[in-house]
Amino acid sequence: MYDLLWFAIFPYVCIFIAIVGIVWRYINDPFSYSTLSSQFLETRQLFWGSVAWHYGILAVLTMHFVGFLLPESIFWWNMVPMRLYIMEITGFSLGLLTLMGLLMLIVRRITRRRIRKVTSPMDIALLIVLLVQVATGLWIALFYRWGSSWYVDYAVPYLWSILKLSPDVVWIKNLPMMVHIHILNAFFMVLLIPFTRLVHFLAIPIKFVWRSHQVVRWNQRKPILGPSRLEKRT
Repeated sequence: MYDLLWFAIFPYVCIFIAIVGIVWRYINDPFSYSTLSSQFLETRQLFWGSVAWHYGILAVLTMHFVGFLLPESIFWWNMVPMRLYIMEITGFSLGLLTLMGLLMLIVRRITRRRIRKVTSPMDIALLIVLLVQVATGLWIALFYRWGSSWYVDYAVPYLWSILKLSPDVVWIKNLPMMVHIHILNAFFMVLLIPFTRLVHFLAIPIKFVWRSHQVVRWNQRKPILGPSRLEKRT
């Protein structure tokens, strides 16, 4: 019942709520599809945290998607021990970069009074969930070696079974508890998409690729003259 509830039913509950929530939010409040940036309140710490976070998480997600879509390529790469070491070290380093950026963003939220004023409970919940996801990923990479290989051996077939509407929990039943937490937390993040800033990734400005160039003109105003000599004398 544990496996059935959490790994066969819970994922679909999260996906269903996410889809309904995304559609509802787009219909009722389409202009909220943004990160609600607080850059005008504080820039420097946001810049360094955001750069580390985005570059790190995008690289980590890319590695996950490559393993999900092209598992044979991961098997081929890991056939050579040196390439396997490179894969493991690279993944762990990118995870550390992601964690560093996330921690900087969390510290910024805590220590900057003006940022705290605009921080909602859902922002806090999202940061906690992201921290759990990154921390469990690093834990797995550190204590359960060769994760890139068993990821495509066990986790990828399970995820494909979810996508095919035929969940097969046998693939991940015997994986360590930390891996279970990592997987469940990922589905929970999917559930949070329509209720948090995560929704902004759905507003990718694709139209900028084919949109015509925007012409920007500056209208230079005449400088405001000081008081005339006559006014100074009077």
